[in-house]
Amino acid sequence: MRSVAESSASHSHYPLIAAGDPPPYSEFNPTGRAPFLLVCDHASNVFPAGMARLGLTEDATRRHIAWDIGAGDLTRALARLFDAPALLAGYSRLVIDCNRALTDPSSILAASDGEVIPGNRRLTSIERELRARSFFEPYHVAIALKLDELRRRRAGPALISVHSFTPVMGSEQRPWHVGVLWDRDPRIALPLLERLRQVQGLVVGDNLPYSGRHPADYTIARHAESARLPHVCLEIRQDELESAAGVARWAGILVEALAPILAEPALHRSGSVGV
Repeated sequence: MRSVAESSASHSHYPLIAAGDPPPYSEFNPTGRAPFLLVCDHASNVFPAGMARLGLTEDATRRHIAWDIGAGDLTRALARLFDAPALLAGYSRLVIDCNRALTDPSSILAASDGEVIPGNRRLTSIERELRARSFFEPYHVAIALKLDELRRRRAGPALISVHSFTPVMGSEQRPWHVGVLWDRDPRIALPLLERLRQVQGLVVGDNLPYSGRHPADYTIARHAESARLPHVCLEIRQDELESAAGVARWAGILVEALAPILAEPALHRSGSVGV
């Protein structure tokens, strides 16, 4: 039975989602009272039954290529602690990446980190459009509607995007435990960097291991930058989120660091945000 804290979209208008499949997104703690929205673009490694895991083995779908390991659990933990609403994409990033523009070559990958994705090869424009209609747009429409709802409660709601990254990429060891990704809006990012750097033992990346500079982060650009809403993208190293204890630890670290920033009244006022 579904938790009272979590709701989901109807299946009726999504051509590639069958009646027994999960919805294209889920909403966790929908009645949360915090003046910001948490989103997780790569929360799931689920595939619709009709796609047969795109020809991948089950082991392959557990890898980071299919999802951001631990990010969904961390998003839900933050939503509980902050009493904030959260929206989580319901399907694997290999079906379609909800954090890439539809025109981006990496929107639907034919291969990822050495793994060929058979079901993504030689897709027609119609097949791509059906994926966008079934998985991508429902998630982004839900984000837009939720932000509109939050605006009716309070001007300038914030958007916080939660991701995770691998400890090693290729031959590169990644020393950062957490990355703060941002572009032109420093309102959350700069004080958050300062507070996280005060936590003993943490290696904190400023736009590392990825950059938040435009156009890298589609969800933030579409929903927050365009509306001048305060925002930040968080990246946590995946080995830090492998256990429930690790997720709880990081939820605590982030709540302690973010709470005073998000409670600052000036954060939600309109005005210049450039640096």
